[in-house]
Amino acid sequence: MLSREENELLTHTDAGTPAGNYFRSFWLPALLPSELPSADCPPVRVRLMGEDLIAFRDTNGQVGLVDEFCPHRRASLFWGRNEECGLRCVYHGWKFDVNGTCLDMPNEPDEYRFQNRVRITSYPTREYGGFVWAYLGDPDQQPELPKLEWARVPDSHRYVSKRLQETNYLQSVEGGIDSSHSNFLHASVDAFRLTDAYVAQVKASSNLRAKYHLLDKAPIFTVKKTDCGLIIAVRRNAEEDQYYWRLTQFMLPSYTIIPYQKGLSINGHCWVPRDDHTCWVWSVSWNPDGPLSQEDRESIRKESFIHERVDPVTFRPIRNKDNNYLIDREQQRASTMTGIHGFAAQDQAIQESMGPLTDRTRERLGTSDTAIIATRRLLLQEIRAMEEGHEPFAAKHGDVYWVRSASLLLKRDVEFDEGARELMKAKV
Repeated sequence: MLSREENELLTHTDAGTPAGNYFRSFWLPALLPSELPSADCPPVRVRLMGEDLIAFRDTNGQVGLVDEFCPHRRASLFWGRNEECGLRCVYHGWKFDVNGTCLDMPNEPDEYRFQNRVRITSYPTREYGGFVWAYLGDPDQQPELPKLEWARVPDSHRYVSKRLQETNYLQSVEGGIDSSHSNFLHASVDAFRLTDAYVAQVKASSNLRAKYHLLDKAPIFTVKKTDCGLIIAVRRNAEEDQYYWRLTQFMLPSYTIIPYQKGLSINGHCWVPRDDHTCWVWSVSWNPDGPLSQEDRESIRKESFIHERVDPVTFRPIRNKDNNYLIDREQQRASTMTGIHGFAAQDQAIQESMGPLTDRTRERLGTSDTAIIATRRLLLQEIRAMEEGHEPFAAKHGDVYWVRSASLLLKRDVEFDEGARELMKAKV
C-alpha cells in the first residue's frame, strides 16, 4: 500500500513535477511516422506529458514538435500552413521552423527585427524503430535512444500500434507486470474451472504457457534489479524435477517485454503519460529472425492479443467504456471470463474501471503483487535520486535495453537468471 504522498509522486507527470522531470530525462515515443506521411503534410496535435503540442514534417522531411499555441495571440498552430520549411500561423502569418525559430513576422516592420526576439517551445525528435521519438528534458542532458531489439529489426519483422487509454500511465504499467491476472482475466471458462477436457488438452500441448501457466494459479514471484529496470521471475510447478519460469523485463521508465517461447514472435509495450488521467499505449510485435508470420498477422487482424482497432484520428479504441467494450454477456456466461474480445480490450476495461487515477492507499496487496511493489519502489527511488541531482543511469546507457524476456523449463536446482541468461540476450 502506498501513502497518498507516494501515490501523487508517482502519478503526477506534468512539467515541473518530480515524476514529470524523471520521464523527461528519457526519449519517449511521441507519434507514428504514418501520422506525418509526407513533407509539408498537414500538422497533427500531440498531447504528451500534460503539454499540448503540434507535430509537423517540414519540406526537408524533418519532424518538428512545438508548442501548439502561437506566442503572438495564442492561436492554435493546428490550423497552420506547413510550407517552405516552417509552420505559419494563419492568424497573423508568424512562421516557425522545427527548432522553434521565428522565420517570418509579416505584420511587423522589418526594422524592428522583432522576429529575432521571439521563439516557440520546440523539442528534439528522432525517427527510429517505427516511432517518432521526442525528448522533452534538459537540452544539456540529452540521453541515448534505447537500443531495444524491436527498434532494430527491419520493418517487415515488426508491427507497431498506438492507442489511447483513459487511465494514468502507472495503472497500465502495473497491468503489464502482473503475471497472475492472465489466469483469470484472459482465461476461458474451461481454463478457469480446469475441466477434465481442458486439462487433457493442455497436457498434450507443446505450448509451455498452455501446459503449465494456466494449470498453476498461485505462482511464486522473485524480482531482481538490472541496469535498465527489473527482471520479474514467476515460477510455476511443472514436472516433478522442473519448474516453469516466465521472466518479464520491466525497463525504465515504462517498457515491458512479455515472456515468450523460443521460436515464436516477441511482444512488448511502452506506456507514455499523455497527462495525469490518460496515457498512450504503444504495443509492438516483432520477430528477430524473419518477417512476421501469417499467424502473427492474423492475430493482429483479429485483435486477439495486444493490438486492437482504434479511431484513426484520436487513437481511441473502438471498444471503449462508452460502449462497455462491446461486452458479450452470453459469451461471458458460456466461454470466456470477461465476454470482451481480445487481451488488449480486456486489460483496458479492467484498468479503466479503477478510475483515471486510482487511490492506492485503499489497496490490499498480497504475495502475487510482489512485482508491482518492487516496481513502485524502484520508480520512487529513481525519481527521488533525480531530485537529488542524479541523472538516470539507463537514460544515458542505451545498450542496457539490449534484452529479451523468456519462458522456459528449468531443473528445480537451477537459478532462473543463470538458466535463462542466453535466452534473455537480444540477438539482432
